[in-house]
Amino acid sequence: MKKWTLIAMAVMALAGCGETDFTPRAIEAETDICAVCNMSITHEEYAAQLIEQDGDHLVFDDLGCLIEHINEMDEAELGAAFIKDAQTNEWLNIERAAYVYAPDEWTPMSYHVLAFENAEAAERWLDNGRQGELLALDDLYRFEWGTHH
Repeated sequence: MKKWTLIAMAVMALAGCGETDFTPRAIEAETDICAVCNMSITHEEYAAQLIEQDGDHLVFDDLGCLIEHINEMDEAELGAAFIKDAQTNEWLNIERAAYVYAPDEWTPMSYHVLAFENAEAAERWLDNGRQGELLALDDLYRFEWGTHH
């Protein structure tokens, strides 16, 4: 009987070992806190999240906190990362987004970087009389984050 119990347990354990899901999850405003600064995620429209290779989700209250965390982690641990679109509030994969450094725009940790679906959307936002600098993801990894450095 023990043998069948062990086999059944092994089958159930293996059934749970599927592909890691690298899709963003909903933010839980009451319980989620930023993995870098420990602030509550009260402004979900600026939220970011990282999914590690093992499937663990980390959430951030500002894009700058996410980039700070990525810069300090082992690249092999990174599964996927997402940021909220500044116009649609939809999750964007950080690798496909375009960014604007807009020092006059408020963000939770005062990093002042907003994400957009693509460069055209970011340029349209800038064309509406707003001040800022268009950036790519690679620029963010080397970006001088103002008061946070």
